Amino acid sequence: MARTVTIEPVTRIEGHARITLLLDDSGQVSDARLHVTELRGFENFCLGRSYREMPAITARICGICPVSHSLAAAKAGDAIKGVKIPPAAEKLRRLLNWAQLVQSHALSFFHLSAPDLLLGMESDPHSRNLFGLIAAHPQVARDGIRLRAFGQEVIRLLGDRSVHPAWALAGGGREPLTVARRDRMAAGLPEALGIARKALVLGREALARQTEAAAYTGNFPSLFLGLTGADGILDHYDGRLRMIDAAGNRLEDGFDPVRYDELLGEAEEPWSYMKFPFYRPLGYAGGAGMYRVGPLARLNVADRAGTPEADEELRRLRTLADGVRPVHGSFCYHQARLIEILHALERIAEVLDDPELTGEHVRSHASTNHQVGIGVVEAPRGTLFHEYHVDEHGLLTRVNLLVATGQNNLAMNRTILQIAKAVVRGGELTEGALNRIEHGIRAYDPCLSCATHALGKMPFDIVLLAPDGTVLQHVTR
Repeated sequence: MARTVTIEPVTRIEGHARITLLLDDSGQVSDARLHVTELRGFENFCLGRSYREMPAITARICGICPVSHSLAAAKAGDAIKGVKIPPAAEKLRRLLNWAQLVQSHALSFFHLSAPDLLLGMESDPHSRNLFGLIAAHPQVARDGIRLRAFGQEVIRLLGDRSVHPAWALAGGGREPLTVARRDRMAAGLPEALGIARKALVLGREALARQTEAAAYTGNFPSLFLGLTGADGILDHYDGRLRMIDAAGNRLEDGFDPVRYDELLGEAEEPWSYMKFPFYRPLGYAGGAGMYRVGPLARLNVADRAGTPEADEELRRLRTLADGVRPVHGSFCYHQARLIEILHALERIAEVLDDPELTGEHVRSHASTNHQVGIGVVEAPRGTLFHEYHVDEHGLLTRVNLLVATGQNNLAMNRTILQIAKAVVRGGELTEGALNRIEHGIRAYDPCLSCATHALGKMPFDIVLLAPDGTVLQHVTR
């Protein structure tokens, strides 16, 4: 008799979710679904507010990546005002974004995924956590804390606090960076770079130990999307959209991100509050338009990172795909995050040496000149879009947020199905198998608080299916 297995809650992720596995008569997995069960609703309760408030309001969507939402909101505000921000303001915004990448990626690798990678997927669940990591690998745990602290300190020195900094504004930033604060940022760089280099070795060693798991953890063909800057280099703050297919062919290149709606659609399913974005030209049916965003996608679409050490590490990563095809395995998201940490630190070192960084002019002033503004940045988890429509008074009449975790939704569902098929045998679920399925979600470092921003259409709905698809029982309330 077919039965359904529920994994709830999914642990060591940001937000709340559950996974259901449908087993056939022989006890083999026939389907798997990731159900996102929380609801935030930012798109609705921002209506009627001024777009000028959005950098502060949307930062509250997430305590891990508030800078991304704040910057996307500020860029949308720039467009509504119709201004070009001062050079110092752009450099400071980039500095904030790189610092956030460091702290967020450090959290993901050291605190959320390292217990699996270093203690083992099958290790005791009571110690397979940060405290167990501290006990078994105290220096690694300390390094993770110190690396994350560096990113948070850079954010705090510019924005006065490390969580929800109120610095970015429509038109630029709140205040310039002082030389004293810049020097305090620079003082922490050598230690941060040293930790990042050690972490890359840890990541390579973990990948070498987990080759079997890597083979079935999100290892399938898909499209990849990300921003690229001049000459196709990695860019987290600005640039143009590039979409490649599973063979590395460019489906879209140099595409203006403000026209994102022409490329990306959003489907809904009755069993999750999270939407299912897809590439419009290939459609939603059958997953043809499935694409991935985030660190691995960005490194796949970019020609190069653009900094010396990160470029060398990117060449190492690409050897996993013979240096030609994009890397498909989502297990490699871990190593991609570490490469992006190194890249961000190299970029921070460059910009801290730029005398323009401490310029006094950080804000352009203007009134509401346009009724639509779209801001796009690369958040830690992937490409982030903020679209605002305002009336003549600058009050919001429509808000659309297309968030990175949502864009990975189809791929995350495909990943848990692939893993479940590989590790569930005869209807028996071991603790290790459950953890491997959960780890498939952690590889994407999802932020469900960000992704469930809209109301959606999911009732409390339970369906019991027979192997042939016949509905045996359907309960809605």
